[in-house]
Amino acid sequence: MSLIVGAMVQTLTEHVFTALMNQAEFALDFGGQFEQLKTGLDLTKALLADTESLNHKNNIVKAALFELREVIYKADDVLTDCLVRDEYRKDGSCSGSLFHDPFFLHRTGKKLKDINLRMKEIEQTLGKFLRAPDNIHREDAYQVRVMVSQDWNPTEIIGLDNDVEKIKGWLFDTSKVLSHVGIVGMGGLGKTTIAQKIFHDLEVVGHFHKLIWVCVSQSFSADRIMRSILEGLGENVSGAGVTQILSRIQQVLKDKSCLIVMDDVWNQTDVDWWTNLCSVIPKQSSCIIVTTRNEEAVIGMGVESSRIHHPKTLNDEESWRLFSKFAFPTSKGLCPEDRLEKLGKELLQKCGGLPLAIKTIGSLLASKVDSPSQWRRVLESFHALTTEGKTSSVMASLRLSYDELPPGLKQCLLCFSIYPEDYEIRADQLIHWWIGEGLVQSKGSRTAVEVGYEYLAELISRCLVETVQQRGFDGRVYKCKIHDMVRELIIMIAEEEELCGFDEQGRQKLTANTRWLCFIDEMEEKSLKRSSKLRALLMMSSRRFDFERNSLRSLRMLDLSNCTVDEHCVKDIFSWISSLKRLASLNLSGIQALKEVPSSIHKLLNLQLLLLTGCSNLEKIHPSITNLKKLIILDLGGCPIQYLPQGLGRLSYLQEFSGFKIVSQPRMPCFRLLDIRELINLRVLRIHVSSTTVIADNELDVLSQLRRLNVLAIDAEDCRNNNVLEMLERLTPPPSLQELYLRNYRKETLPSWVNPGQLSRLQYLCIENGDLVKLSSGQTTWNLEGLCLKYLMRLEVDWKDLEKDMPVLHYMEISHCYNLKDFPCSVMEPGVWRKN
Repeated sequence: MSLIVGAMVQTLTEHVFTALMNQAEFALDFGGQFEQLKTGLDLTKALLADTESLNHKNNIVKAALFELREVIYKADDVLTDCLVRDEYRKDGSCSGSLFHDPFFLHRTGKKLKDINLRMKEIEQTLGKFLRAPDNIHREDAYQVRVMVSQDWNPTEIIGLDNDVEKIKGWLFDTSKVLSHVGIVGMGGLGKTTIAQKIFHDLEVVGHFHKLIWVCVSQSFSADRIMRSILEGLGENVSGAGVTQILSRIQQVLKDKSCLIVMDDVWNQTDVDWWTNLCSVIPKQSSCIIVTTRNEEAVIGMGVESSRIHHPKTLNDEESWRLFSKFAFPTSKGLCPEDRLEKLGKELLQKCGGLPLAIKTIGSLLASKVDSPSQWRRVLESFHALTTEGKTSSVMASLRLSYDELPPGLKQCLLCFSIYPEDYEIRADQLIHWWIGEGLVQSKGSRTAVEVGYEYLAELISRCLVETVQQRGFDGRVYKCKIHDMVRELIIMIAEEEELCGFDEQGRQKLTANTRWLCFIDEMEEKSLKRSSKLRALLMMSSRRFDFERNSLRSLRMLDLSNCTVDEHCVKDIFSWISSLKRLASLNLSGIQALKEVPSSIHKLLNLQLLLLTGCSNLEKIHPSITNLKKLIILDLGGCPIQYLPQGLGRLSYLQEFSGFKIVSQPRMPCFRLLDIRELINLRVLRIHVSSTTVIADNELDVLSQLRRLNVLAIDAEDCRNNNVLEMLERLTPPPSLQELYLRNYRKETLPSWVNPGQLSRLQYLCIENGDLVKLSSGQTTWNLEGLCLKYLMRLEVDWKDLEKDMPVLHYMEISHCYNLKDFPCSVMEPGVWRKN
């Protein structure tokens, strides 16, 4: 707990310091109260640096830390309220708001005095047991270290080849009718890894017509699993009952062989349901693989004992090879000195040949290769955890990796606890939450989003988070998940920290102290309304909700993306949302009933992220959105909005802007391409042009004024109007552009500004779906490192010419480009090339 509280103290201190430095008006309103708060936070932070004493904390210290956490949350609420009130006063819209209250100054001053008094008492209590180090002003800022070289793949599977070949033999055995195979073993042994290796094996893929992967998990639901199977077959499952689903599975699989992997089965399933499913699967040449920790479960599912495989632990040589890949990534798996090898092999004796434990402990030590003494300390800690007899080697390795995380990263990892087991998490959703919660902030020239992706990459490099989907060019993660044993660890810690509550099956439940919640259908709506401490709410329910105005007022993050909302509910939802004055991140993506963003949006003056992606009926945004001065991300991708409000250029902090349509010069006042020059902090811009687009002469160089713009995406929407395409031809590009995406561009040559001279910093070029015939002039060479070409049927390029034009290219994706010659990867079907 002390490290989490320490991170909270650090974050709040930075916020208070920033406010005081900016001479916010509220700092004058409350005299020295905020100065006193900052002093108290600094002293508390110094005491919390006494980690040695904290590791042996008694019940009095524990109670003080709990009290400190509550005080910090209250102080953060007061600070946020004051900042929002400041924005209202600057905006001139304080009248009529909750902050236009003659007692606001008195009430807030009283809260601050109470907070400072409680801080003083806590400081005195902690001071009896903790001692502030001499260097209390030491800079503790965490720097992410990228340990893995680009050409080195630490995820190569070791020691499982025999397992894979054995099970493949069972799969290809034609004497069996609907073969059942079980992979049984303890957590962390590599059951899922073996199944994944088989699932993606080329021989296996060629043998079966259909391959389906189903994550079963502890919270078993027969209905959900059958729907997953039908979805895996590419079918729509909405509105279908169990009988219909079974019938459709049977129809789709008729006369086809299939492989179904049921991963992570915990208990013996209902016999009738399982029998019904097996009855619709083709008997000839089909197979079901079940992975589980429970042998009785696979026997109950019809697996013969002769077809149950028990993976063995890795031997000493295999364990060392796997450990070396993760512990010594910069030297490509070679141990740099004998002392480290001796300590490493002592550690491996504790890992018991379990791959997950070995990978996790290796990743933990990768950043300590220059310090054998730190390796020795980890070995001693690991020994203490495992010899108590209460902790397995896997859980001990995970606990050590968690303990070694910087406090801020600990909080970020704990956020994973609210997602259902085996859930594939969108990286952008996670990072937007981190930003809204204040767990991630900009650092120097790096935006909060960029820092968020760095944090996620660090968690992955430490084997605490698994990559599900990522961009091939630079490895940026699109989707991720956590191993079930990592989830077991973090839900235990999140419960200790009173961030969330969980039942015996590891499913989240609401408690009075819940701060973060993923709401699912099984939860009660009444209990949600009483959760006054809730700061993050992710809705994963298909039910309709009636939110009461002024409920959940502490929310910082609200995600209603793709929720079931009808037209009658939209106004009520916005009435409730507009009362959430502390809200920083709002995601309403995919809500089809949303036709207009109303004027009440202006009340969310603390809002930093507004995501409306895929609201396919959204046609209007009220001009009051221009009052949201803190916005850093505005995403309107997939929305049919033609005209945006005039004055959008006032959002000077905006860093990402998606879904801006450049249309004809309107008679009404609205946001135009010329106004985009006011958005001087833009890093990402995604725009659309169409046959009605008009770009005036004085707008042709507007993009060149966006000196911080790194990513530009232009969707020409299949426009064949030569006048419009000529306007695009005459644009002047941003000077610092690193990534360019050009889609649905119907000309035979690229715009003249797409050349190495004007785009000297460009690292990645993606061109999709167009009439392009020629790619490069060949006069000068590109500095491109990544290239993506898709659905360019007329494009003619020779690989040798491309190599000359792009000498530093190391990654390339190709799909449906039929006239490319001698390329080192498939040009018909999706192909990928990486430089050796």
